[in-house]
Amino acid sequence: MKKVEAIIRAEAFISLREALSHRGFSGLTVSEAAGCGKQKGKQGIFRGNKFEINLVPRVKVEMVVDDDQVEGIIDLIVEQCSTETVGDGKIFIYPVEEVVRIRTGERGKEAVL
Repeated sequence: MKKVEAIIRAEAFISLREALSHRGFSGLTVSEAAGCGKQKGKQGIFRGNKFEINLVPRVKVEMVVDDDQVEGIIDLIVEQCSTETVGDGKIFIYPVEEVVRIRTGERGKEAVL
């Protein structure tokens, strides 16, 4: 199993969620995030004063999937979230050793489904 973690633009989340649901992926965790990369934030003006916003709001989407589903998930995220501009986000893939469902004690794939 693998954990797929995607940091995406907030406005891309709804279309990604719908696409994941349409393809049968229902289990995911979503968190608000903030960060910067090549974008390096942006400049704002409030009452005539300039200020820097160094951290840009993002959404972090996490899911644990079978190894054979990883490429399909990556393709789906890129398809739904790419605007082909700086700041579209990143996808990280991590190996998952074990999963345990707290309620039943199930382990492995059965705990994820």
